[in-house]
Amino acid sequence: MKDNKKLLIWQKAMNMTDLVFDMYEEQPWQKVAELKGQSTRAAISIVSNIAEGNSRRSEKDKYRFMEYALGSAFELETQTLVLQRRKWAPIKEPEQILQAVGEQQRMLQGFMAKLKV
Repeated sequence: MKDNKKLLIWQKAMNMTDLVFDMYEEQPWQKVAELKGQSTRAAISIVSNIAEGNSRRSEKDKYRFMEYALGSAFELETQTLVLQRRKWAPIKEPEQILQAVGEQQRMLQGFMAKLKV
């Protein structure tokens, strides 16, 4: 049985998800309601697709789920940029998420490049 919890890419995605939830817990609900829902769903989608892709036997299936995770990473990046641009969060928090998302994007692209598809 494959254990996605041992994958560094999955562990980092879980840490990033924590950052997203932590940041939105501190924000006034009225200002960020829609972004909060979309951002937390995107973060959960990243880690979930990594886990699901890792469970697949074929490299083609793994690649497809990593592609979904990568799409969600770009979605989360965009939502965080909107939050930052609107100045709806302290500067430090979006910067931490953007750094984590960038690392996640690079790791996913590297993982996908190693798959023989």
